[in-house]
Amino acid sequence: MRVEIWTDIACPWCYVGKARFDKALAAFPHRDRVEVVHRSFELDPGRAKGDVQPVLAMLTRKYGMSEAQAQAGEDNLGAQAAAEGLDYRTRDRDHGNTFDMHRLLHLAKERGRQDELVQILYRANFAEERSVFSEGDERLVELAAEAGLDEAEVRRVLADPQAYADDVRDDEREAAQLGANGVPFFVLDRAYGVSGAQPTEVFTQALTQAWGERSPLKLVDQGDAEACGPDGCAVPGH
Repeated sequence: MRVEIWTDIACPWCYVGKARFDKALAAFPHRDRVEVVHRSFELDPGRAKGDVQPVLAMLTRKYGMSEAQAQAGEDNLGAQAAAEGLDYRTRDRDHGNTFDMHRLLHLAKERGRQDELVQILYRANFAEERSVFSEGDERLVELAAEAGLDEAEVRRVLADPQAYADDVRDDEREAAQLGANGVPFFVLDRAYGVSGAQPTEVFTQALTQAWGERSPLKLVDQGDAEACGPDGCAVPGH
């Protein structure tokens, strides 16, 4: 079974939602037969690469709330994250463009290190003092190397703005076609969708239902056509 997760590294509910989904998956009896693929979704695609600002300033401008309201929201997110065993800095985080991170996540997918990089980027953005936005490419190179990617290859991707750009845009178009207008958005076997950072038990139910309702293989022809099997290949009679 394949689970596709549309997320953005700048999305705190994606950070919390992944932790809840991971708990459900860890307890799922068929977890070894579940493939998880992370898909790209930018919450702020129009933001310039060098446009970095404090999270509170972004929230007050984007949603028209007061700074006190924005801080209360961050404090609530910190409590929700703590309940899932996650560290979360409720003060002095910043916000910026995530396009390069998404491009590196597509590289990581090809190298079999995507989940590792997703988790490292979340931790760096939400829990660590150093910014993933204001230190330039070197910070991303450092984090990608921590996830097991080759530094030289990471630098080549970051130096080429077209590398994996189409993959990111394809993910975003596909999200729109599926009706996802926010993240996190989980799609199970292209048959079930789960929107938002749902409680762990909701993910457990979705995994169980999607697994149980997978369509069995339907054979088009039940004839005795020649085929190869464990004992070898049938030799047609003469």
